[in-house]
Amino acid sequence: MNFLKNIFGKKDNAPMSYQDFWTWFQKNEKTFFRVVKEQGDIEKGFFDKLSPKLAQVKEDFFFLTGMSDENTVELVFTADGIIKNFVFVEELVAAAPQIVGWKFIAHKPAIPTKDFLISMAGYDFSTKNMHFIPSRQPNYPDEVAISIVYDDFNEKDKNAITNGIYIYLDNFLGELESTVGIDTVHIIGKENVKEELVPLKKLKDYLVWREKEFIEKYSSKRQRTETANYALLKTELPNGKLMTAIINTDLLASNIKPSYPWILTVEIKYSEENNGGLPDKATSQLLEEIEDAILEELKDFEDCLNIGRQTGDNVREIYYACTDFRLPSKVLYKIEKKYAQKLPVTYEIFKDKYWQSLNRFINLLLLLYI
Repeated sequence: MNFLKNIFGKKDNAPMSYQDFWTWFQKNEKTFFRVVKEQGDIEKGFFDKLSPKLAQVKEDFFFLTGMSDENTVELVFTADGIIKNFVFVEELVAAAPQIVGWKFIAHKPAIPTKDFLISMAGYDFSTKNMHFIPSRQPNYPDEVAISIVYDDFNEKDKNAITNGIYIYLDNFLGELESTVGIDTVHIIGKENVKEELVPLKKLKDYLVWREKEFIEKYSSKRQRTETANYALLKTELPNGKLMTAIINTDLLASNIKPSYPWILTVEIKYSEENNGGLPDKATSQLLEEIEDAILEELKDFEDCLNIGRQTGDNVREIYYACTDFRLPSKVLYKIEKKYAQKLPVTYEIFKDKYWQSLNRFINLLLLLYI
C-alpha cells in the first residue's frame, strides 16, 4: 500500500450508481491490473481514470492500491477519517463483483504485523518506543480515553510527533477501529509518568474489551420520546440578533446518553431581512418541511433521538443523538441533495458519548431553574 489518491479533478456531470461504477471497472480491470503489477505509470494509467469515475459516484472518496501477493491487486477505498462518508465506502465495496486478481477493501486495514515502524519528521514510531495508559474519569466512565506515552516526546516538535502517532495508530489499528474505538487520545512523554505503562501491542485487546463492556451495558437501553418535555429558550446574541431554541429537557437530564454516542448536527443557512436573524414566514415553513423530512427518516423512537434545535443569526441547527453513524449519514446526504436548490443543508457526525457538545443548553436550563 504505497499510493494514496484523493478523488478530485474533472468529472462527468452524470451521477453514477455503484452498479454503473463496477460495470465500468470490469471493462477496464485487466489494464488496471497490468499497470499496478508492472509498476507502470500508475498515476496516468490507473488513478487518472479511476478518480473521475469515483467522483461521479460520490465526492471525497480516497483509495490506496498495491499488490497483496504476486497475483492479486488490493484496492482499498477510504473516507480518510471523514465519518459521514464511511457508510458510502462500505456500500461501494459491498456492491463490488468478484473479479479474479482483485481484492476490494472498505477502510484502510490494520497492518498485519505488530512490529512495523513508521519514520516521519526525523522520528521513528513503533511498538518499541510507545506505550499507553488507559484512563477512566468518574464523570465519564464509558469514555475510552488513553494516553500514548512516546519515549522521544519533546514539546518543541509536539505537532510533528502527534501527527506521526495518529498515523501510526491508523495503521496499527485500522482506519475504522482507530476512528470509532477511541474517544480521546493524549500524547505525553515518559518522564513524570507514575502509572504502569501498558505495551502498545495490547491496545487492540484493550479496545475489544472496552467495546464488549459497553455493548453489554447499553445495548438494551433505548428511550421513546413521544411524551418528552421540551423547553423554549430565547436569548440575544452578542451581535444583537435573536436566538431561540427548543430542547428536549428529559433527554438532556437522562442517563442514557452513552447508548446514543453519535451526535448529528444539521446546519441550514437562510437569508433574512430586518427580522433580527430569525427566518420569515415562508422560510420558516421550508425549514419545518426539511426538519419533518429528517424526522420521517430518523425515527425518534428507534436508532436516533431528536434532541432539539436552535435558530438564529441566519442559521438553524438541528441536533440528534444516534446509536450509529451510518443511518444518519445516508439520510442527511439524501436530504442535502434534495433541498440543495432551496436552502443549503450541511451536516456533521461525531462521537460524543456524554453529549458534552450540548452543555451550553444544560447550562442555560440550569440558569432558568436556579
